[in-house]
Amino acid sequence: MEQQSKDPLHGKRLDAILEDLVEYYHGFEQLGEQINIKCFTDNPSINSSLKFLRKTPWARTKVESLYLYVLRQKKRDEKNKENRNKT
Repeated sequence: MEQQSKDPLHGKRLDAILEDLVEYYHGFEQLGEQINIKCFTDNPSINSSLKFLRKTPWARTKVESLYLYVLRQKKRDEKNKENRNKT
């Protein structure tokens, strides 16, 4: 039996992470408010952001940390929704 990684980032591509964050925050404007880096605030696009994030480890770390936070928030929201439906 193969062991699955418990790391939520395992196997997740940077472009998919970025697209999920842009969707969650309804665009680059709000994402840029969460992480104030130029690739999100000055003429942003997925491609230009990916180029920057691949070359800049500290920025990539911030994006990955925010993504993990968003995953936790989604999980909490889902549990809260289930609890409200039970009552």
